[in-house]
Amino acid sequence: MRTSRTTTLTRQGVAVAALCLALCAPAPARASGPGPGGGGGRVDAEDAGAELVVRRAAAAAAGPRPAGGAPAAGTRPVVRPTAAGLEFRPCPAVEELPDPVRCATLRVPLDYARPDGPQISLTVSRVPATGRGGAVRQGALVFNPGGPGASGMTFPLLAGRPAWARVAAAYDLVGYAPRGVGRSAPLTCQDPAEWPKGPTQVPAEPSAAYKRERLDAARAYARGCARHAGPALGYYTTLNNARDLDVLRAALGEPRLTFMGASYGTYLGAVYATRHPERVRRMVFDSAVDPDPRRVWYANNLAQAPAFERRWADFRAWAARHHSVYGLGTTAGAVRESYEKVRAAVARTPAGGLVGTGELHAAYLQTAYYDDVWPERAAALAAYLRGDEAPLVRQAARDPGTARRAANATAVYTAVLCNDAPWPGDWETWDRDNTALARRAPFETWANAFLNLPCASWPVSERQHPVNVGAVGAAPGRLPGTLIVAAERDGATPQAGALELQGRLGARAALVTERRAGTHGVAGGRNACVDRHVERYLLTGATPGWRVTCAPHPEPAPVSLDDRAAGASRALLPPAV
Repeated sequence: MRTSRTTTLTRQGVAVAALCLALCAPAPARASGPGPGGGGGRVDAEDAGAELVVRRAAAAAAGPRPAGGAPAAGTRPVVRPTAAGLEFRPCPAVEELPDPVRCATLRVPLDYARPDGPQISLTVSRVPATGRGGAVRQGALVFNPGGPGASGMTFPLLAGRPAWARVAAAYDLVGYAPRGVGRSAPLTCQDPAEWPKGPTQVPAEPSAAYKRERLDAARAYARGCARHAGPALGYYTTLNNARDLDVLRAALGEPRLTFMGASYGTYLGAVYATRHPERVRRMVFDSAVDPDPRRVWYANNLAQAPAFERRWADFRAWAARHHSVYGLGTTAGAVRESYEKVRAAVARTPAGGLVGTGELHAAYLQTAYYDDVWPERAAALAAYLRGDEAPLVRQAARDPGTARRAANATAVYTAVLCNDAPWPGDWETWDRDNTALARRAPFETWANAFLNLPCASWPVSERQHPVNVGAVGAAPGRLPGTLIVAAERDGATPQAGALELQGRLGARAALVTERRAGTHGVAGGRNACVDRHVERYLLTGATPGWRVTCAPHPEPAPVSLDDRAAGASRALLPPAV
């Protein structure tokens, strides 16, 4: 399920190095059969290998080692276990993580069925619990921002933000880059010369010829993934991400996992909770993916289109309410006409020679993710229509400096989703479903379909069977209370996914919904009501009840291009993707 765009993923601070996977392992076969993993003998062998690796990591973490990191001035010392294999030291310059963040690497098998076979290294970041106010350390809080393809390495930086002070006092804040991401056995599917460059021109309604062109490009991209990754390609999966997460838990010295996942990170957490309910301490699911195995991942992607259409309309309605500032029209329809004028203009002559219709669409898709960008996007349209294209170029042009990171994020996203589940292999199904969908949700339908189209010709022989989330975890008494937070009008992860996840996790899963809001990623500084529930849960384990609601966070104030100082800095989580 595409829970981000390239422009979103580059906001994560994802760093990437040269591809360095061991390719001597055989490609994984995906046997069918019962069980939480949806596989038979192959999955059983992987699970057995994972248990061995986890036991080794736990034993190493329990050994005598010096505690790392000093408490903040004026606070009492805090015991912080450090595991063998997790030597936390100043972060490499490439991570761009200042003190007091420390970094380590975690060795895990490429193939868990061969626990002593080729290994890969995952990067981990941490700020120890501060102990401020006499807080007792409760362990490590591990964060995954989603994607798949996003890095959580910047998460520990939130320890210095006031909104996170109480959580950071009690928890080590731990981020990591999942396998394939950044410097964690980085995956790529293209040579640098093949990375997308602007401007690109995308038709409003794809012709038969354009569809054939995109189908050919998708097949070439899938072949590129196989060429670059070789036999390792099949090992980028949610199941392996969950196994890696369990090894990280053990290596941190934690008997049970305290975890916060956003977007795809909620699916990862749900898979982990289903497979290891007894190892879950607390879990926050922010902006939940629908975990129904029948919807992973093709149907989930189709469900995004109408949700994005609704959020695109929300932005246009907001701009219309502020017509006096932007002059884009007094109705949502009139704002659409203004956008279409700009679209037609950049189709004829790319803005600044860099922004065509493809770049324009990607920039304005962000309005369906985050209402924080509404003022600047509306102002850029207004400026362009007045003859000033500079703001639009600044916001929409591709950034050559992030091309490598974007290519890495897209490769990981594609590999995990394509490996995770069966996808339709015939173009006719894709064409039929998306043609019908585009009639009522034209804004994002085809862009999303073409992004995922490599899965139709994916060169891994057998896909995994999606985990039946909740099949184990929902058993009475096995899974502790969990907390789900969602925005009612989220486009990337429609609210139906949060309801489905709650039903599958059982009666002890609480759901907090931000009403009449749609920003993707609810917790972490945007809505005080939501944040109170999240903080209370993380600090005490208490949940607010089966289903509760919070009023929406305030809409952004209109900001003209001459008013750059508006808007206070907030202690937000890294963007959920």
